[in-house]
Order: sequence, then C-alpha cells, then structure tokens
Amino acid sequence: MKALPIAVAALALLAACGEKPQQASTKKADVPASQGTNNGYAVPGWKAGDEKDWETQLKNRAQRGQNEYQRTTGAS
Repeated sequence: MKALPIAVAALALLAACGEKPQQASTKKADVPASQGTNNGYAVPGWKAGDEKDWETQLKNRAQRGQNEYQRTTGAS
C-alpha cells in the first residue's frame, strides 16, 4: 500500500528532470555582409556592395578600435 504513493512520487520527480528537445537554427544570411545594411550605423562614405572597401573598413576597425597595443602606446 505504501509502495504506490512512493512510486508515484518518484515518477513525478523523474518526469520533472526531463530535458526539453533542442533544435539548431538553420537560418542563414541571404546576402553577403558586404552588400550593405538598412540602418544608419554604417560608416559614412562606405559604398554598399563594394567588397574591397568592406574588407578595408574591417581592417581599419580592427587596427584602430580593437588593437590594444596601439591604443595603449598612443600610436594612431
């Protein structure tokens, strides 16, 4: 008689530990990043669709804004 409530309680505890199914997102970009943006955050003077200019902007950003060696020495 006592085994049934214990079994129900154990089953309820085990059911609460189940993991929900996860799915990886398969959404991919339709266009390359160099094709442009629809917001005002692009660098002034940058031309959408110009892949060489896009790569130049990325290199400049990496050197000027994200290179700690240049930021701490005062070089520009």
